[in-house]
Amino acid sequence: MQRRTFLGSLTGALAGLAAAVPGATAERRPQPAPVPTAHGSRRTPVTTLNGRSADWTLRGGVKEFHLVAEPIEQEVAPGMKARLWGYNGSSPGPTIEAVEGDRVRIHVTNRLPEHTTVHWHGLLLPCGMDGVGGLTQPHIPPGRTCVYEFTLNRAGTFMYHPHADEMVQMALGMMGLFIVHPKNPAERRVDRDYALLLAAYDIAPDTMRPNPATMSDFNLWTFNSRTSPAIAPMVARQGERVRIRVGNLTMTNHPIHLHGHTFTVTGTDGGWVPASAQWPEVATDVAVGQMRVIEFVADAPGDWSFHCHKAHHTMGPMGHAVPNLVGTDQSRLTPKMETLLPGSHYMAMGSEGMAQMQEMAEMGGMMPLPANTLPMMSGQGPFGPIEMGGMFTVLKVRADQAPGDYRDPGWYAHPKGTQAWLLP
Repeated sequence: MQRRTFLGSLTGALAGLAAAVPGATAERRPQPAPVPTAHGSRRTPVTTLNGRSADWTLRGGVKEFHLVAEPIEQEVAPGMKARLWGYNGSSPGPTIEAVEGDRVRIHVTNRLPEHTTVHWHGLLLPCGMDGVGGLTQPHIPPGRTCVYEFTLNRAGTFMYHPHADEMVQMALGMMGLFIVHPKNPAERRVDRDYALLLAAYDIAPDTMRPNPATMSDFNLWTFNSRTSPAIAPMVARQGERVRIRVGNLTMTNHPIHLHGHTFTVTGTDGGWVPASAQWPEVATDVAVGQMRVIEFVADAPGDWSFHCHKAHHTMGPMGHAVPNLVGTDQSRLTPKMETLLPGSHYMAMGSEGMAQMQEMAEMGGMMPLPANTLPMMSGQGPFGPIEMGGMFTVLKVRADQAPGDYRDPGWYAHPKGTQAWLLP
């Protein structure tokens, strides 16, 4: 059988856990950088923001992957860690990348304190491989390994997550991306291919574990289980075609908005959208359990915001059951409060709006936050506080960014006459 060329990114550390198939020969594929293919084109690997792609091994013509479901501790942003459940040491787990027509075998080892399964969201496969515990398969008990094997019969953007105690397991971070590239590398080719999953958590200050019973009042809104400013930027060379794949495993919809560019929705977890059905947009709503794939030409140099357009979703931990103090004079409150807090500093906030939260964050040791939490607003730009957190990152388009270079080019230098200014 002719071997298909598949290009991933970083290697996974757990690819060799399961026993080898008797009589099979194993070939280690370390996910190299893109190289020319027989079609005279290149297959662009997926870049998972703050993540990696899974390593795989070829055994008897079948691509073998290994997932380990386990408790993890992960940095959500500098200064805050969370105790999550994930795969192979992270949440989301490693992105599985394969090629249309591949046969894959996925070993799932359960190191959680309870049983689990894995559902391959959007993939068309035999019913017995669908991963719904109790319905299509027995649950995977702690300490046991389950093997899924099926053929990838269509290209597209998919996810994986449990279908066992999913209220708890997904609320604690168990999810991952599953990308199937077209068999022909020249088909639907882009220069940069980014991917992320939306997740929401409720982690109270001075704690580390999300509350799985929360249904609506979440305080952490994340791209790939990180909040801004810890979310990696997306980088592109001016003129390159860029694809961004977004999956939603939160409990609400997210209107994802890109500044500076017009894009089209080219795919969902149901497949590719025909060109005749695509339309121009600058924001697309990603509903619960959906994938949206957008594509555009990065033709405008600059640092462009990419974020959810629900304002609370670009904030860090915050309480919602607080009075509205906008327009309220609190000037006499500060000295009275400080008499009740000897040796401490108190700052009344909210009279002019919530931007004062950024001032509190900058005061650092003078106004310390509770342990293991984040300020509601965070992040510094070249001109001051960005005042965005949560689901926010930046698309950095540069004319001099080398093809294939994903390094952060720093802040954009605006050409003379192209930047807003303040009147004296």
